[in-house]
Amino acid sequence: MPTAQHAAADPASGNDVLVIGEALVDIVVSPRGTVEHPGGSPANVAYGLGRLGADTALLTSIGDDHHATAIEKHLRGAGVSLLPGSKGRGRTATATAVLASDGSAQYDFDIRWDLPRIAPATLPKVLHTGSIATFLAPGAAAVRELLEQSHERCVVTYDPNIRPALLGSQFEAKTLFEELVPFTEVVKLSDEDARWLYPRLSLEDISQRILDLGAGLVAVTIGAEGSLLTTAGTRVAVPSVQSAVVDTIGAGDSYMSALIYGLLMRGADGLAPSVLESLGRMASKAAAITVRRAGAQPPTSEELQAELPEHQPVAFSSP
Repeated sequence: MPTAQHAAADPASGNDVLVIGEALVDIVVSPRGTVEHPGGSPANVAYGLGRLGADTALLTSIGDDHHATAIEKHLRGAGVSLLPGSKGRGRTATATAVLASDGSAQYDFDIRWDLPRIAPATLPKVLHTGSIATFLAPGAAAVRELLEQSHERCVVTYDPNIRPALLGSQFEAKTLFEELVPFTEVVKLSDEDARWLYPRLSLEDISQRILDLGAGLVAVTIGAEGSLLTTAGTRVAVPSVQSAVVDTIGAGDSYMSALIYGLLMRGADGLAPSVLESLGRMASKAAAITVRRAGAQPPTSEELQAELPEHQPVAFSSP
């Protein structure tokens, strides 16, 4: 695997988005049998952005085995570039997902996480990170260092995508999470992530706490109930898009990809209420398309830009 002693090439060279985090192979066990899909939350986000047409690069840590070859081919298929420093020797990480009858997944991970130290001279428009990469030593330290260097020069987005089996105590994980938030502009998390981090708070209070730590926008996904997008002045409740569910693998990552894509397209209106509504609708549709398919298969830009089947009203309120 790459080590922190070797400097990586400048990761910025003109990309719309740089994603930093783990790439692995999902081994999916279901009543239909066992199949393998390239995955890992950050890699899924990068792949989703590539499918949407964003110029995207991924900095990760993979080995030199057949799983690494599958990941590289998968990413190239969406036009995602793998940055120098991402490949090393040894075994590529895997996540075994056992599917329940409702399509939900329970995971067991075989992963090591390390990254080269990076000192970027220029940066893309958006830097995204999250999941295992921000919690698991030793690579988490390199991720934090890059966010500290970069957050004042580009938009930083963060999805903690909590995996309790790979974390220490809840207190330790919450501390790491809260140390990263000040270096971000956008934080997205599921309702399960939010309640695991803050079991005594409501989703509204959790959103406010994350804003108080320094984020500008907090998006909380609530499964079939939709999502809650909150800024300092506005809270928008966006309904989900109804969809038949094959499995939920990658749905949250597709939401994140579309949210970042929307941020790239938002123009001069910042995070106005109308922008929040548009971001939420786009991201919800991306997730709905993904759950109709087996594995993490996010939509193309053509699929995402098709008109929503129902233009349901959203609820606006003040935090």
